[in-house]
Order: sequence, then C-alpha cells, then structure tokens
Amino acid sequence: MRIAILSRSPRCYSTRRLREACVAAGYEVKVLDTLRFGIEVQEGEPKLSFRGKRLRDYDAVIPRIGASMTFFGTAVVRQFEQMGVYCVNPSHAISVSRDKLRSIQVLSRHRIGFPTTVFAKDKQAVMAALTRVGTPAIIKLLEGTQGIGVILADNRKMAEAVMEALQEGAKQNVLVQSFVAESRGRDIRALVVGDRVIAAMRRSAVGDEFRSNVHRGGTVENIEIDEEYQRCAVHAAQIMGLRFAGVDMLEGPDGPLVLEVNSSPGLEGIERATGVDVAQAVVQLIAEEVLLPEIDIRQRLSLRNGYGVTEFPILPNSELAGKTIQQTGLRDRDVIVLSITRDSVTIPNPRSDRELYAGDSLLCYGKLITLRGLVPPPKPRKTKKVKTRIKPERAIDSETPGD
Repeated sequence: MRIAILSRSPRCYSTRRLREACVAAGYEVKVLDTLRFGIEVQEGEPKLSFRGKRLRDYDAVIPRIGASMTFFGTAVVRQFEQMGVYCVNPSHAISVSRDKLRSIQVLSRHRIGFPTTVFAKDKQAVMAALTRVGTPAIIKLLEGTQGIGVILADNRKMAEAVMEALQEGAKQNVLVQSFVAESRGRDIRALVVGDRVIAAMRRSAVGDEFRSNVHRGGTVENIEIDEEYQRCAVHAAQIMGLRFAGVDMLEGPDGPLVLEVNSSPGLEGIERATGVDVAQAVVQLIAEEVLLPEIDIRQRLSLRNGYGVTEFPILPNSELAGKTIQQTGLRDRDVIVLSITRDSVTIPNPRSDRELYAGDSLLCYGKLITLRGLVPPPKPRKTKKVKTRIKPERAIDSETPGD
C-alpha cells in the first residue's frame, strides 16, 4: 500500500512518527509538501501534479493541513477524494473544524455540551454578548491555534479595551464565550481514532496563565476519562466527520464541555504523556478502511431521480412511535432506515425488529414522496401581538377664519 502524508514540515515530531508507523507496517510512504501540488480539473479524469510532474497513484492520504493554508490544503485533499483515494480526514470535515464559529454551529443541533457562545462583529456587539454570557468571559479570534488569539476579559472595561485593540487595524470578528471557572487553567485533550478514544491527557497551565496549551508552557499528565467524556469526544469527532481528531474539553460542573475539535492534532505531547502509540493506531485505521473511502451519499444517491436521503425526528404523535421497523411498513413503501440516533448514540443498520421511540432521529434513504410524508411539519412561529395606537382625530373648529 502507498501512503502520502501531506505536510509542510517533514521533520516535525508528528510527521516523523506517522512516517515511521507506515514504514513499520511495511507500507511505502512519502511526505509531500501540500503547496507543491497542482490541481487539474477535467471531465471524467481528475488529476494531481506534484512539483510539475504527474502524481503517482496512492492508496491513502494522511492530511496534516496547517491553519494558514486551509483553503488550498483542503482543495488538494478534495482532489484526492475525487480520484478515489482514501483520506483519513475528508476535506469538508477539515474545513468545518477549522472554522470556530461554523464548528460550534454544527455541534449546536446535537446533544454536545459547550460553553455559551456569541458571535460578535464589533465592540457594541461584544458588549451585548457580555450581557448574555457574563464576566469574566473568553474572547476568541475566529482563526487561531495553540492559544493564539484567546483572551480572558475579567470585566466589561477590559473587554472594551480588547476590542478597540483588535479593531484598530483590521476589523476582527470574534467569539465571546462564557468562562468555566471550575476548569480554569486546565482542559482535557482526547485523541479519537476511528470510533474510540485511544488516549487522553489533562493539560494544565503554569502560574496565572489561563490557557493550558503545551506550546504556552502548559504541563500534561496521562488520565483515564470516564464513559461520558469518551462518548462526548467520539460523538463530537463523528459530527465533524473526522476519523482522526483531538477533542479539547473542559470539565464543567455538569459534565464535559467541548472547546474545539482539531483535525490535525499534534502527537508529541499526548504520546509522551500517555505512552500510547497514536501514529500506529492511525496507520491501523487506514489498513481497516482504505477499501471503504468516504463518499458523498447525497451526491451519489441523488443521481436516481425521485430518491434521496433525509434525517428527521420521531414525534410523540408520529405513526412510527412505538412500532418496530418491520411494523411500520417503511420497506414496503420503498424506504430504508440507515441509522437511528437515540440519546446521542447512533445505531447503524438497525434490524427490522428494532423498536422506534418518540425522540429518536431516523436517517433514511428512499422515495422522496414518501419521505416528505414522514418529515414532521415545521413548528409554527410565534408572532408577537403588536398593539396599535389610534390617535384621536383633531377637532376641527367650524368657525375658523375664512368660513
């Protein structure tokens, strides 16, 4: 098997370890500079060139896309996907995880805890956001890694000064997040490979520093996280579409709170803290999944006219609630249940005797006309009653001059 590692830093720890793991498994591996690719788009035959020459065939790709080159890097990964090459992390998942606002928006429709977050565009919006989240609060730039662009504002006056500094040159869009006092100066990094957490560490800040990033002098220790934290980390990575991810979580008063889902997590800190061979686990994942590359199921299945994929909740008054899949007769109506999501747990390819409950979410493929009849109608929007004030007509004096 031939594996390509997309990286601009062939000598950095993470790239070296991944390369060593590929060699140890007996695979041919090359580290390719992401910015040296040329993308050739033509009908029926997508191609890539590297340093001006036609790229040889590869079986799998491990993307290590830096934040500064997300756009071009994901374009290269996307071209590999069009060529039928297995990519550990797909291009769309890298794009979503790299955008802090977009990733929070994606997580928000699922049962994943995260700090209350408000998107703000200017100083006035930040002041309004502080009313929602309170102080102290965290102000984050939309793009930033290793703790850069993350500021703790202890009060409104400090937040105002921060925004004035950020907007003095270029206008900066920011996220304002509630500060989790219970987890001040520490967080948990869980490494997800495939569908399980293979290693976890607690990162702790030094001194008065509230950011626990290792690059800012933070210390790390190996920990065993409980089932709730494991479920949260795996679910967050799956929502993003990532097969290899670092999930950063705070230890909130009511359980885990996701801070970020990283599509190119560093290996050095967690391998040294835990002793787990993360690189070997990634290569093993490739061996298991290279024959099953990710596809855009909506794109493929929409080729058949009148058929499609949709996901919808089962309401208490639904005809499906309380019945097994077989009893619903969905298969007879040309609808296949691909998966059931129940309390944040996904049940793939459910058996026909699986009972459906109110609150379940079904992912189905089938006739669009049937699916439309199963999707609950949207909730009616509440309209505010507007009181109209009728001004009394001004009395007209019949004895005005001129009459």
